[in-house]
Amino acid sequence: MSATQQNTTQLPEWETPNNGVTKEAPYGKTTSSSRFQLRPLLDRHMPPHKRYLGLRRRLFLLVLACIIIALLALIVGLAVGLTLRNKASTQFIPLPSDTRSFTGDLTYYGPGLGACGVTSSDTDDIVSVSHLLFDSESTGSNPNANPLCGLKIRAERLDESVNAQRSVDLTVVDRCVGCQATDLDVSPGAFQQLADMSLGRVTVTWAWLDPTPTP
Repeated sequence: MSATQQNTTQLPEWETPNNGVTKEAPYGKTTSSSRFQLRPLLDRHMPPHKRYLGLRRRLFLLVLACIIIALLALIVGLAVGLTLRNKASTQFIPLPSDTRSFTGDLTYYGPGLGACGVTSSDTDDIVSVSHLLFDSESTGSNPNANPLCGLKIRAERLDESVNAQRSVDLTVVDRCVGCQATDLDVSPGAFQQLADMSLGRVTVTWAWLDPTPTP
């Protein structure tokens, strides 16, 4: 074997010069010169021997990556939350101007000082309407001045135990945080006029009575 043959190294096809033009490496293959081309760039801007916020470069980059991922997760979460909030804000609200009847869940609670500034007892025929409905009519920061306060609602349902229709007129005095738009939360006394207390939650049909608050 000649000296020329011994010193000749066969190059891959994509690295073999062809009239001064070098072929590109096939897909999935990289040359040794391009494999670490990002490392010198990183070393130039962030020398490995330096510390960043008291951390070695590798640990600093790891912490930075975790922060970026956390921020992205927060942004996605906020975007989803705003989407759900927009959907909630566009759902049907049973306003007093609507003369139709509405159907929702009827529950009871222990009354006291309500959002309208009125103190009620268990025997009063009062109702706490959904926060979605209450807030939609709010005109300021004082809930006592909400236009819904003092309005009348007539609630009715079929009492299966006696197969008869029952109804009760209720005065709006409070805001129910856990209620959907057409749900009603009433005093124990009012609930007992429509259903057995042991049921806890029943379906009710209701409608607005007065266009203006009761004096």
